[in-house]
Amino acid sequence: MAEVPAARTALVSGASRGIGRALALGLAAAGLDVALLARDERRLEETAEEVRAAGVRAVVLPVDVTDVVAVQRAVSRAEAELGSIDLLVNNAGAIDPEVPLWEADPETWWSVVETNVRGPFLLARAVVPGMLARGGGRVIDVNSGAGTRDGVDATAYYVSKTALFRIGGALHEAGFAQGLRSFELAPGVVRTDMTTSMCMHADRTDWTEPADVVALVVALAGGGLDALSGCYVRVGADTPDSLRALAARGLAPEERRLRVVKPPA
Repeated sequence: MAEVPAARTALVSGASRGIGRALALGLAAAGLDVALLARDERRLEETAEEVRAAGVRAVVLPVDVTDVVAVQRAVSRAEAELGSIDLLVNNAGAIDPEVPLWEADPETWWSVVETNVRGPFLLARAVVPGMLARGGGRVIDVNSGAGTRDGVDATAYYVSKTALFRIGGALHEAGFAQGLRSFELAPGVVRTDMTTSMCMHADRTDWTEPADVVALVVALAGGGLDALSGCYVRVGADTPDSLRALAARGLAPEERRLRVVKPPA
């Protein structure tokens, strides 16, 4: 496996608040220059001030991730100002109302799929060619355990997170030999505006700490876990140390991948 240098620059989508903001600040604290992408320019500017306070560069990109032209222009600007994008964190996401499929509004349902699937597709499509031209890079999709199972409601979210596994897997399969590393990361349940609005979390007391999510992303960005490219990791169940041990042990071809498996004979 060819060694890919540790990331020096990152683009984080959904960086204006919640997990994305925490990741942007955490990557800045680790010494990475950060391009911040979201729709809310005011919030992005506030995050950018904190990023710069860490002594690194920040680029503010007020963009809708579903707009192909705007995404391409934003990536070009980030590359021009930072010199490269070594790490893409696909964090921007949305969830639909918690109702069964037959009660879902079609336009709302589809808009969630567009944000959660079209967005990561467009960003990867814009960022990966530059990574490959420079000898490699890393893509981290902020995914969810919802993509591995069925649910009774919020079906657009479940559908989109399953699709995201396929996008990440395709990046790994097509780009690994050229230095591209791709990871699917479930952050657990972090206390955010989105999660606290959900009925399923109304009585939750065991929230994931944002610092634990940051620690895993920073570890993946550093390159020591590249042997896990193509894999699914989960904050809480996995730590940087446990993943280093897993990488050192080596994985079976289908381990930590989302697959349909045959039952034992």
